[in-house]
Amino acid sequence: MKALSSQPVIETTGLTKRYGPLVAVNKLDLKVEADTIHGFLGPNGAGKTTTIKVLVGLLKPDGGSVRVLGQELGWDKPDVRSRIGYMPELPKLPKHLKGEELLDIYGRMYGMTKEERKKQIPKLLDMVGLRERGNDLIGKYSKGMQQRLGMAQALLNEPELVILDEPSLGLDPVGMVEVREMMKEIAKEGVTVFLSSHLLHEVEQVCTYVTIINRGVAIASGTLEQISAKVRRPVIIEAEVDKLSKAVIKKVKELPSVTDVSEDGKKLLVEVKTREDVRSQVSQAITAGGGIVISMNLKGESLEDVFMDLLAEHKRKKGML
Repeated sequence: MKALSSQPVIETTGLTKRYGPLVAVNKLDLKVEADTIHGFLGPNGAGKTTTIKVLVGLLKPDGGSVRVLGQELGWDKPDVRSRIGYMPELPKLPKHLKGEELLDIYGRMYGMTKEERKKQIPKLLDMVGLRERGNDLIGKYSKGMQQRLGMAQALLNEPELVILDEPSLGLDPVGMVEVREMMKEIAKEGVTVFLSSHLLHEVEQVCTYVTIINRGVAIASGTLEQISAKVRRPVIIEAEVDKLSKAVIKKVKELPSVTDVSEDGKKLLVEVKTREDVRSQVSQAITAGGGIVISMNLKGESLEDVFMDLLAEHKRKKGML
């Protein structure tokens, strides 16, 4: 895979796209850094697919600027588009072709030599788990296998940037896990992955950075930790304690990071004001008070909590609530 410079691989400023009176993408500012798996998250109809189609040159924006791989995106720059791998939402693959045949056709379209295709196609089929099925008709592939073949197609030209639009859509849990593992493998090769999804758990599992979009507007962007910090819910440490006593509670309350302590049977619910992991300090305080820690869990916000809170806040600002 090719090395990238330190500049953003995707950068949009004021990106706008309309369909008649409908503003699908509304002055979107987006920045995707190199060597990341960047999640592009939002509910259905948020403008994710429209944005992606602009990024890969399938739609012309109505306003704003788009830079991809360091160049202003235009309709006369096939060299930029050739450095991008793209897997559309629910790729429709010709059922009368075999998997290897499809990749060979795409390889010719990319201008790959016969020797390059002969080397790259088996490697990719092996990577996506289809090495033994390359000579089977695509019509005989399961939905998960077709998704994996679509992933191989997106990687065929050894791109610097891979854009995946809802790659887990319609897959069973096993297929979702397989796709997530493939994304991690792609990233290890030094390729930047831009992942559009409405599946919060998927994004939380694989992404290092996230941009949340709603009604064509970016409402949050940053690392998962930075986005979580935008929502000020308390973080709760749930500790199951044997020999729970007033002495234990007193010791835990003395910790400077603790704001409240409550009991729930043998469980101690410890509210903390920091987002640093202070479970070791809580555990030491419980032991110092004569208690024995059986189990301990951190119950902060999930990405789903943050996502729903940010959407609600955005709706309030727009006067929708």
